[in-house]
Amino acid sequence: MPAGPESEANLSALAYRWLARRDRSRAEMRAYLERHCAEAETVARLLDDLSARGWLCEDRLADQVIHSRRARSSARAIRYAMARRGIAEEVIAQSTAGLEAGDLPSATRLLRKRFRSPATDRTERERQFRFLLNRGFDRAVALKAVRAVGDDDASESPD
Repeated sequence: MPAGPESEANLSALAYRWLARRDRSRAEMRAYLERHCAEAETVARLLDDLSARGWLCEDRLADQVIHSRRARSSARAIRYAMARRGIAEEVIAQSTAGLEAGDLPSATRLLRKRFRSPATDRTERERQFRFLLNRGFDRAVALKAVRAVGDDDASESPD
């Protein structure tokens, strides 16, 4: 049930409490606040105030998403997660520029962590390949990672 204009202080307190839990995008905050207030200009004014005070910062949120997901996701999956959270396209493009360069090392580390032993047959290689594809890695990167893990383990094994 939307509140009236007399509850702007309550709306502000609600926004601060919600932001205190974790960072949010401007779109997430707008949707949340519009459920509690019928006046769009009140919500817009509050969002501008939160941004000016540094409580609402999409750059910081983008950095947090990258940091939390980089070890287990591809650059494409990270961009998708950011878009789902409502982060602006410009912020996504700026914060993920050059992130693809780390996809191969990330995929290789992920394979080594998930699969303790190298793939010994085609079925296992395909399983590892699908695992990386499901994490959002490109087909070429997934194939290189599966081969790299297999080659590294083959060169380390004693003859």
